[in-house]
Amino acid sequence: MQPARNSLKLVACPHCGAKVFISGDLAPLEKTPCTKCAVPIMMPMRLRQFELRSEIASGGMGTVYNAYDTTLGRIVAVKLMKVEIAQDEDSVDAFAAEARACAALNHTNIIHIYTFDQEGPHKYLVMELADAGDLDGRIETSKRVPELEVLDVGIKVTSALATALKHGLLHLDIKPGNILFNSDGEPKLVDFGLARKTDAEKDNYAPVFGTPYYIAPERVQQTGESFLSDMYSLAGTLYHALVGHVPFEAATVDEVVAAQIHTPLTPAHVAVPDISVPTSEALSKAMAKNPSERHGSYDEFRMALESARSQLLIRQLTGQPAAAAGSPAREGKSWWRR
Repeated sequence: MQPARNSLKLVACPHCGAKVFISGDLAPLEKTPCTKCAVPIMMPMRLRQFELRSEIASGGMGTVYNAYDTTLGRIVAVKLMKVEIAQDEDSVDAFAAEARACAALNHTNIIHIYTFDQEGPHKYLVMELADAGDLDGRIETSKRVPELEVLDVGIKVTSALATALKHGLLHLDIKPGNILFNSDGEPKLVDFGLARKTDAEKDNYAPVFGTPYYIAPERVQQTGESFLSDMYSLAGTLYHALVGHVPFEAATVDEVVAAQIHTPLTPAHVAVPDISVPTSEALSKAMAKNPSERHGSYDEFRMALESARSQLLIRQLTGQPAAAAGSPAREGKSWWRR
């Protein structure tokens, strides 16, 4: 008697788009090379109405998948917790807290959360799909992201942070990797895993979490954190994208952190002369060492970025160089208001 042939499943390769047959004996999430391009193809996995089709990214808490919502007929992202982490109550609570924090925010430039659920041993978060890369990737590819693009991202993310603040929420981990883009090129702020309420009691002995290259001085010194801390981190992120390197470079993390506190910021237009002065000024003020010397509100910061954008567009249309902006900064005005 002839042995039965293995069953086959038709799937689409996420890399080349070809529809190919893979062995039906593969376990859910198991991968096999595409017969057309050799890039690994994943055996789909079903969680309620969500069919996980391909991996987008993986992190400490879990893996994010491109998935299809069979009920509503739309593509979504599913963040699946690692099984070992899903068994830890504190980790699950943190995961759920992130879901609740994001779900309370309704803004075009904040990733939308659809549900947080569990099936069997699997705990997962379903959210809006933004799979067109992140700002970190654009920096890596371009080295220096075009100024107009940086300003557009800054204006939109500043507006997103203002909405979070209205809900009493601080993000506390603004960095290029946490600004994703959807297929329309719209920036989406993600990862509220470190977020906390503005009225939450601060434990001065608790460890400080955040990314050293963008963390505000007052957070390092534990002298208090506020929306101005997020403003500083966003400005540092925009500076990195604009100039092509982080605001403060050093050999060790400790030296980077010390520089956030003690080293004067080199203005963006000094680091790269073709950056316009208004953009440089807006970022330098947002990164003042003393929080009280930063922009007084997100509206003020956004207006400074919008003004810089308008002036940049005018110069581009008229052919004026950035140095012709006529800013007092070019006439010896001090940048070090610390």
